[in-house]
Amino acid sequence: MFKKKKIMAFIMAMSLTVVSLSGCSSESKKGDNAKGAATETKTEGVASTDSSEAAGGSYKVGTVRWADWGEDYHTGFPDQAAKETGINVTWDTILNADWVDRKAVLLAGGDLPDAFMGSICFSETDILSNAGTFVAIDEYIDEYMPNLKKIMESDPTMKALAYSADGHIYGLPSKKPCRPTVGNQLFINKTWLNNLGLEMPTTYDEFVNVLRAFKEQDANGNGDPNDEIPYGRGNADSVMFYSLPFGVRLGGDNTYTMTVKDGNPVFIPVSEEYKAGINAVHEAYVEGLIDPELFTQDDSMKDAKLMSETPIVGCAAGWTADATFGTNADQYEALPALKGPDGKQYIASDPEHYNYSRYEFVVTSSCKNPGELLSWVDKFYTEDASIQTFYGTFDIGVEKDEVAGTYTVLEPKDGVSADTYAWVNSLRDFGPKYVEEGFNDKVIYAGENGDAAKLALDKNVEQYAIEAYPNVSYTADQVYMLGTLFADITSFVGVNQATWVTEGGIDEQWDGYIDKLNQMGYEEFIKIQTDAYNTYKSNQ
Repeated sequence: MFKKKKIMAFIMAMSLTVVSLSGCSSESKKGDNAKGAATETKTEGVASTDSSEAAGGSYKVGTVRWADWGEDYHTGFPDQAAKETGINVTWDTILNADWVDRKAVLLAGGDLPDAFMGSICFSETDILSNAGTFVAIDEYIDEYMPNLKKIMESDPTMKALAYSADGHIYGLPSKKPCRPTVGNQLFINKTWLNNLGLEMPTTYDEFVNVLRAFKEQDANGNGDPNDEIPYGRGNADSVMFYSLPFGVRLGGDNTYTMTVKDGNPVFIPVSEEYKAGINAVHEAYVEGLIDPELFTQDDSMKDAKLMSETPIVGCAAGWTADATFGTNADQYEALPALKGPDGKQYIASDPEHYNYSRYEFVVTSSCKNPGELLSWVDKFYTEDASIQTFYGTFDIGVEKDEVAGTYTVLEPKDGVSADTYAWVNSLRDFGPKYVEEGFNDKVIYAGENGDAAKLALDKNVEQYAIEAYPNVSYTADQVYMLGTLFADITSFVGVNQATWVTEGGIDEQWDGYIDKLNQMGYEEFIKIQTDAYNTYKSNQ
């Protein structure tokens, strides 16, 4: 059902029992486990500085890892930077499988480390709800973090992400290298197009005609004219992606289904573009062009269809073809940004979500000398540091050409995927980073790499990217009110969406739908979003 996963994620976050997953692609989360599945263990690693070498203090830094990939993620640049700073850093490596229970104990008054590395550790709700646990660090920036200070002066997004709604900095922001503008996108079976002598569609009308041909002409050529699913459920919101040509503005991991139009925050499910999109989805559903089990199948059923030995899905949304269709990936190509009825082309884009993040390093009340610790973290805010903390230290994950000013991402070793190799040898999606615009043009890939493939896809459609609702900060009161309002609102939206897609009636029921949302507190909900958006823009 529409937004069901997002509802659950929000509710769990409010109970402080889950880890925030922002800034991480679905492919990265699923990366091959190089050293075994996550188990209920905790390991500790120590920086390469021993006590006799360090002139400064000793610090304990916690971080959360998706799986048991060992300690090599910190033995390169992070530990080298600690040695250069003259401090000892002991790493408390916690597996994601253990983090729910461990976090609850820590926030209830357990033995806190001096700091936590990575936005995976705490959500904004965690931080706002535990005011005495996390230290405001804005007073240390000028003296101890010259790199970050310079970045915040030149990049308004980094500045806006650094500040929370109360005007203080509790966590450090990040801008990752080699991230796309476009996240999930639609893929279409090119083999089926060739089988039927069809061209790649470029408009919505052409797309519908292709789906009709997929349905009627035995597109997979197996002799069964009824086993094709022209448009199926993929790994992203199938209804919203089908609606893109009608001007529905999709962003990244947008918990509250918000977008921005003409400089104003908009709740997508009350927009005219949404209504037009749902009408189009209903027409295709009635015609048999969309999987009839769109709203009833579970993930295992969905994956079985996407990865069927004989391909049966003509088009679906996902991160990349291989992540969506498995061994059938070579049959699929990215669908171009289709021209809609207004003649414009739309994609799901969110440059900020895929590149930027907040709360990548937080300091706790246990830390006796935050300034010294932050002087170490400031070293992470260079391009050399950022590429190493994303792929692995020089000569292990990356090779730098000092003369050309380029970086070569090395091929993985030990028979693991490029994605897993990066996770083993770096902080990957997490931790402070910063690269300038155009940095990706200086990166070369020595072998096959999922990031390289995604960036290549990005070049074809990034020109259609539009402003998305940013990663705003909420006050504690706003978080509480959103928890009260949004669960009911989004549940009501989801029920109506499923009904309108399968049975129709959105035009006749639209006014009553808007009235009901207002009764449920929609006006207060949109005021909170507008206030948070305005605060974010003022922080820029």
